[in-house]
Amino acid sequence: MPRVRKGSATRRARKRVLKRVKGHSNAAGRAYRLAKERTVKAQVYARFGRKQRKRLFRNMWVIRLNAACRERNIRYGEFINGCKKANIQLNRKMLSEIAIADVPAFDAIVEKVRAALKVA
Repeated sequence: MPRVRKGSATRRARKRVLKRVKGHSNAAGRAYRLAKERTVKAQVYARFGRKQRKRLFRNMWVIRLNAACRERNIRYGEFINGCKKANIQLNRKMLSEIAIADVPAFDAIVEKVRAALKVA
């Protein structure tokens, strides 16, 4: 029985790995052994980045809301507490979008929040 060496399949596999590390610097972008390690590490970082992106966006919405609230002389924590008391069920993303795009609507929300805080 003749020996099978899988030349074309191996070449294809190596090309696939090297294609994934195309932009990497130094030997990681050229050497197959390092390229394999870098692809694994890159996938780990990619997964971590997908989780981190969600945190960063929420952080950005909170910062925007805090700035918008400070302009209206109310603290962010008081504002969120007042939203719960006033039964305003908008998430931080929507509140920050309203604060940027529709200023009069955000002012109305702040007034409702202030009223709810005075009642409580």
